[in-house]
Amino acid sequence: MLGKGSKLYSICKLKCPRCHEGDLFVNNSLLGYRKMSQMLDHCPVCKQIYEPEPGYYYGAMFVSYGLTTGPTLAIVWLMMLFSEEVTVLMFIGALVLSLLLFLPAIFKLSRAIWINIFVSYDPEAAKNPQARGH
Repeated sequence: MLGKGSKLYSICKLKCPRCHEGDLFVNNSLLGYRKMSQMLDHCPVCKQIYEPEPGYYYGAMFVSYGLTTGPTLAIVWLMMLFSEEVTVLMFIGALVLSLLLFLPAIFKLSRAIWINIFVSYDPEAAKNPQARGH
């Protein structure tokens, strides 16, 4: 399921959606804050451009919203288990906590998901880097 050639592989490993070998980010760690938002311009292996047009990743904000919902609901659910009442202030605190803890992962995964929607895996891409990707 997580083998090379699947979209899930490219997303979870933060690899190029075209060749599944090159990294998407300067710091490819999911939870690393250092250089968190710096993406490479293109894949070092197959030369796939990672931002084909200005504003390309605006749509990733919608993906990010979906990814933020999961950890926030998990924290609220835990609060409901251990507290008699969950107040608005507690909910806002849970939202802020989940965003601070998972910001690098949410940011990187949302961009990886977004580019994987539009770029397909090509097993020959690493062998022939000039074939496509510009």
